[in-house]
Formats: sequence, C-alpha cells, structure tokens
Amino acid sequence: MVKGSTRTNASTLPRRALGRQLRKLRERAGYTQSAASRVAEISPQSYGRIEDGWQTKVTDLGLNALANAYEATDGERRLLLDLAREIREATASGGGWWRAYADAMVSGFDHYLALEEAANWVTSWQTTVVPGLLQTRDYRQALTWALNPNQSSDDVNRTLDLAQRRQNLLDRPDFKFEAMLTEAVLRYNVGSSSVMADQVKHLLDRSDMPGVEVRIVPNTETSPVGLLSRSFVLFSFPPLHASKLQEPPVAYMEGFTGNLFVERDIEVAEYSREAERIRHVALSPSASKDLMLRISEE
Repeated sequence: MVKGSTRTNASTLPRRALGRQLRKLRERAGYTQSAASRVAEISPQSYGRIEDGWQTKVTDLGLNALANAYEATDGERRLLLDLAREIREATASGGGWWRAYADAMVSGFDHYLALEEAANWVTSWQTTVVPGLLQTRDYRQALTWALNPNQSSDDVNRTLDLAQRRQNLLDRPDFKFEAMLTEAVLRYNVGSSSVMADQVKHLLDRSDMPGVEVRIVPNTETSPVGLLSRSFVLFSFPPLHASKLQEPPVAYMEGFTGNLFVERDIEVAEYSREAERIRHVALSPSASKDLMLRISEE
C-alpha cells in the first residue's frame, strides 16, 4: 500500500512491472534489499523505491549486475532491460499533463491521476458523491467550496479546470468507465436543487457514451452490499506495450485525512469481489436511466 508518489502516467506501469520482477528474482535468490543495493551500488532506500515502482534512476549496468547476482536466465535479463528501456522512453516523452495543475492538487493526487491515465477500465463505487469523471463544473464547485471555504476564486477555478481536463479520458476509445452509485448520491442536495438537476441530466447524457456505464443501487434495495465496504475505485490496466506483461489491478479509497492505494493481490481481490456483489444488486443500465430521469424531473 502506498500514499502518493511522483510517478508519471506513461511510466507508471513499466516501473511497477520492473519492481515486481526484481522483487521476484531477489527473493528467489535469497538476497535482502540491503544486499541487493550493494550489488547495484545504490542506497538501500533507492533500491527499495525501485522495487516499489517509484521514480528512481535505473541503469542497465546496475540491472545487469543484479541479474548476475540473482542468476537470472537470459529471458529474465532481457525482460529487465526491456522494461528499463520502456521506462526511459516514457520518461523522455514528458510527464503527465496534470503537472501544470500541481498547485491545484492535494498531496498524492498525482499518483491517482497517473493510475487513471494508465488504466483501460475504471470501476467506481460511490455512496455519497458523484465520481469526478462525471461531475458537472457547478457540482464540483459546490464540493470544493465545502472542503475549502477560504480558498480564493482563482484557486477554485484551477481545481475546476483540472477536474474538467480529467474528463477527456471518457472520449478515449480504449477507456471504459463503470460508475455504480447509491440512489442517495442523486438525492443529496449538493449546491442547490438546480445544480443537482443539471448533474443528474449530465449523468444521463454521459451514460449514453460508448465507454461509460452508470448503474444505480436504489433506495428500495434491502441488501447492504456495498454500504459496509464504503466508496472505492478499481483500476485495471492493459498489457505493457513492449514486454506485454499484465500488471495487476489497484484499489483506491479516499479518506478525509488521507488516501489509500491498495496493491496487494489478496486485498485487491476483495474489492473486485465486492464490486461483483454490487453489480448483482444494482439496477441495469437502462433501468438506472429511467430512475435518473424520474429524479431529474422531480
């Protein structure tokens, strides 16, 4: 589990993959991280960052030394070097577009944006607010003022610009966004009744997009599935371009005082199972549209 990072979108997945491969080889060879760092001639902290997938300089010389120490096969050595090359190529192409909005982000949100950009499927379960990718500007503004009532108008507008820029993802042909919401999300009066009416109509419009699916768990549902787990987001990723490795999904939970990224396979699997249970109690996409239409007319 990690809280925030400086990883960029294009290099996020190959960095994670390289870290996972190095950890697997190191543990097989019986090396500690401290011993591995001496082989690579870097500090233990730097080596730990590499295995954790953080942005740290990795040289081919260091990787070859590690491959020798770990008695890696020729295929394993080539994979390490291919991943390192993919990281360098991605880094050379520049950082994420959100760097221009660094002043408008809370700490650690750059990591969320990097995962969101790298993903090809995002599942968002929300019990209290509309997910960011589907928020109108007025709805987001009401939330922003509630969280930071003393924020200047200029800072608020920067935050809103960032939120709107994120929504360009929905136009990407290889991106799928699955939003599952409680009916209560649509009935909370965020901002005003006019703001909420526009927000629900916006959800209806977005649900007609090819890669967007909106499903509602109605208030009449008696099963508490999803309520005990609280809100969460699941990121799933496509295979890496060069190595074709498949990186495992990541789960995310937003907290009032801090955000949590869950990467352990056994824990992420729990969120995946919970998402499947929520799908079973949620209305179909068409029935969800009917419910949203009734609420918007109210």
